[in-house]
Amino acid sequence: MPGLMLASAAGSDSQRTLYPYVTGTSVVGIKYKDGILLAADMGGSYGSTLRYKTVERMKPVGKHSIIGASGELSDFQEIMRYLDELILNDNMWDDGNSLGPKEVLNYLTRVMYNRRNKFNPLWNSLVLGGIKNGQKYLGTVSMIGVHYEDNHVATGFGNHLARPILRDEWHEDMTFEEGVKLLEKCMRVLLYRDRSAVNKLQIAKITEEGVTISQPYS
Repeated sequence: MPGLMLASAAGSDSQRTLYPYVTGTSVVGIKYKDGILLAADMGGSYGSTLRYKTVERMKPVGKHSIIGASGELSDFQEIMRYLDELILNDNMWDDGNSLGPKEVLNYLTRVMYNRRNKFNPLWNSLVLGGIKNGQKYLGTVSMIGVHYEDNHVATGFGNHLARPILRDEWHEDMTFEEGVKLLEKCMRVLLYRDRSAVNKLQIAKITEEGVTISQPYS
């Protein structure tokens, strides 16, 4: 198959992704007064062809977190399989506690770094945000395990085109409406300047009450 090769071990049936084929572009996340907001468009590119326009790239993780991903979409599905198993195992303890966003991002950092060390990376950049016990958390991790926490983060072209806007206009006590307006401005700039972006996006909100992901809109 194109883009795949057999593993080096003799007789092994496992395969490695050499090149990401169906990919999503930037994810942008910010903290606001009551929680976290994430935005991503719904484009899926097959190579350089913008093939799919209904791809959801943001998912809730447990009770307190939400994740957004750019990069290879099948690898994101694998990451979600890992996270579903992690949350299930955590729930089985039934000890009244649950994993918060910081713990989930630390787990993802180790997963990405471990796969990178095996020369079999998951071809994604991830944004993870959440709120637990009144503490807001927003961080990002790259495909090789480089991670950091900040008041606003972005992946892909968003690092170059959206974050300068966020540095100028973000402030700590933003209302929900101000946060949505700022993210829409960032996504509009990305639509104009990034060939892989489409004019259909979703915005996800997470507060102490839970996760809400908007219906797609233009």
